[in-house]
Amino acid sequence: MACSVGLALVLAGCAAGPDFRAPTLADEAGYRATALPASTASTDGPTGDAQRFLEGEQVPALWWTGFGSEELNRRVTEALANSPTVASAQAALRKAQEEAGVARGQLFPSLDAALGANRQKSPVATGGGFSTSPYTVYNASVDIGYTLDLFGGIRRGVEAQRALADYQQFQLEGTYLSLASNVVTTSILEASLREQIRATEEIVEAYRQQYDLVDKQFATGAKSQGDVLLAQSQVATARAGLPALRKALERSRTQLAVYLGRFPSQAELEALDLDALTLPGEVPVSLPSVLVRQRPDIRAAEARLHEATARVGVATANLFPNIGLSASFGSQALDRGDLFGSSAEAWSLGLNLLQPIFRGGSLRAQKRAAQAGLDQAAADYRTTVLTAFQNVADSLRALELDAESLASQSAAQEATSNSLALTRRQYEDGSVAYLQVLDATRLYQQTRLAVIDARATRLADTAALYAALGGGFADAGDAPAPAEAQTAR
Repeated sequence: MACSVGLALVLAGCAAGPDFRAPTLADEAGYRATALPASTASTDGPTGDAQRFLEGEQVPALWWTGFGSEELNRRVTEALANSPTVASAQAALRKAQEEAGVARGQLFPSLDAALGANRQKSPVATGGGFSTSPYTVYNASVDIGYTLDLFGGIRRGVEAQRALADYQQFQLEGTYLSLASNVVTTSILEASLREQIRATEEIVEAYRQQYDLVDKQFATGAKSQGDVLLAQSQVATARAGLPALRKALERSRTQLAVYLGRFPSQAELEALDLDALTLPGEVPVSLPSVLVRQRPDIRAAEARLHEATARVGVATANLFPNIGLSASFGSQALDRGDLFGSSAEAWSLGLNLLQPIFRGGSLRAQKRAAQAGLDQAAADYRTTVLTAFQNVADSLRALELDAESLASQSAAQEATSNSLALTRRQYEDGSVAYLQVLDATRLYQQTRLAVIDARATRLADTAALYAALGGGFADAGDAPAPAEAQTAR
């Protein structure tokens, strides 16, 4: 007997199936094959400063504050507080945590109390024979049940549910990161569209002034009707681009309203200008080993891998015997006054053993399915890690090229601006045709809009790098996102 008890205690300390170990990062893991430059190119003008790459530095928790806009900060804070997407992720986390609590309860004995009275009719032996009169049976009992988790099936199930709760925690952090990134990039787009509209309106006005000049010259016979029609067409063509820009601006504002948890009818936001945004001069680049512990999607994939590992243990434990203990103590009497008397006592003890013998191969198929699920989760984890490193690599390279692009576009804008000024003077002197003025104006318009787009791209790609590095939410104790997450726990 002592040997049996000792064996049961030893088995109770074990759990079937593999133990989970967090994946290790390969030594060759990195963002690029060549060394990262110390900084990007620079150019004169807004958003033209060089950005320095700080390798090994952590991403700041409130990374969006680096863009230097109080309006942007307010938008992100409001979105994190009011977005229904965040509320949904928080509810999913609470649900997963409670389900983990349900699973954990199976590790402990169950204790139930029952009290009842049954009215029934059946022959009852009496001193003079049998009585068939209806009678009432009163009963009260306390029932205890406990499953000996000898092979760890219950513990593996608890482990799986805890892993699912971890998964929802990282999903919540990912929701914070995605929402903050979307608000920042959409706000940058809004500012860019405002600047494009302003530039286009100024270009339309310039074309209109040129048209007025040509029209007056036509009245004096200095210009032909063809020159007038050409100038008129340039005004109409430039003006035709405004509705599309205004539509895109309105769409960005309604999208921002949704991010902030508002209806489109509440889309009135304080205008955000491109000049009000500052390009972060120092950009942290987390170490690869930090990235895999910081990006919410990688941590979520790891939690899924943990869950799949535990599911293999559950399926393995189902192949072995299941032993349950039960006990009941109570009383039963025909009169309420006798219910708790010594003569009415009733008790029972039970030991149940269930050993699967033949289930048509379903239990082994379940184990093979769990193993396949583990293989899938491992492959998904690797895919997530590779994609994360690709995101960082692409964002780092984008910042280099964005700086070069802005420098080139700024130089082109300066050149076309000088060319336009010269061509206008030559036109006034009568040394060039009006068509050359229109060509110079068109080229200047293109380079000016290209500079606006290049400035916005630098800002947006900087935000994309912060997001690709995980956004700093994992270690941000004072950030709005983690504070909300702690509330949800």
